[in-house]
Amino acid sequence: MLMEDIKNKHFKNIYLLTGEELYLRNQYRRRLRDALAAPDDTMNVTVFEGKKINPNKVIDLAETLPFFAERRVILLNDSGFVKNACPELADYAASIPPSTCLILTESEADKRNRLYKEIKKHGRVVEFQRQDERTLTRWILGTLKREGKQITEEALRTFLARSGTDMQNIEQELEKLLSYTMGREEILLQDVEAICTEQTEDRIFDMVRAVAQKKQAQALALYADLLLMKEAPVKILALVTRQFNGLMLLKELSGKGLDRATLAKQTGILAFRIGESQAQARGFTREGLRGIVEDCVKTDELIKTGQLSDQVGVEMLLVKYSG
Repeated sequence: MLMEDIKNKHFKNIYLLTGEELYLRNQYRRRLRDALAAPDDTMNVTVFEGKKINPNKVIDLAETLPFFAERRVILLNDSGFVKNACPELADYAASIPPSTCLILTESEADKRNRLYKEIKKHGRVVEFQRQDERTLTRWILGTLKREGKQITEEALRTFLARSGTDMQNIEQELEKLLSYTMGREEILLQDVEAICTEQTEDRIFDMVRAVAQKKQAQALALYADLLLMKEAPVKILALVTRQFNGLMLLKELSGKGLDRATLAKQTGILAFRIGESQAQARGFTREGLRGIVEDCVKTDELIKTGQLSDQVGVEMLLVKYSG
């Protein structure tokens, strides 16, 4: 729908761009901004950043006619207005003048928020989710093809495992890989292993595998590595919870004859990791996996209510289930 607005030049007066996928959010914000105003138009394009934006100042500016242009464009980046509250903009959303377009780009949005509901009613809400493995693979291969490069299947699998599903990180890792292999057409496994950084999610996968295999020392060593990388214990816990939840879903779906792509979509596990994840899941009963997920959720609650140290809480979980 957003691309149709840009293509047909039939614009709403207010947009909300949100969702986990930062790369796509930024790409489409740029496309929308460039479609609404000339790239060099600094008179009629204003950018507000952060949580301390004054909504009344935004409204005053929105009421100002554009200077020798068709529209005034106002961009609000990570204002927090659609997660917390902004009654001023919620009241104003229905009466934005035709000559003004507001674009809110938010990392988090609450669908119960009144401003969210008003934008959905009078403008357009666009949510950018993390892309599935098939889409990411096509994007990576398309990028490499434009650069005159090929990649082996083994190297591609390892690249995806290391770069994760965040498109901005993938783009950065691709740039490193292209520079490293300059002068060669084919990218090999050793190139990926030499230059591409392992991501947190990859280490979490290895840590959960160590827990499943009852390799306690390895699980705790990987946890220590993550802490040395300055990863917050609560973030590690969230990723561990997601991983075990995926294994629980995979266990429940086993035996139903579903293909790898369907299992990946329903569990959130990357398709090339389904086989190994199934092997991990076989190390637990359904009830056991459900118990681990519930224990993770309970630990998170104890940490957030100050009843348990975050670092110790995660370590206790690893010790309990890897012993």
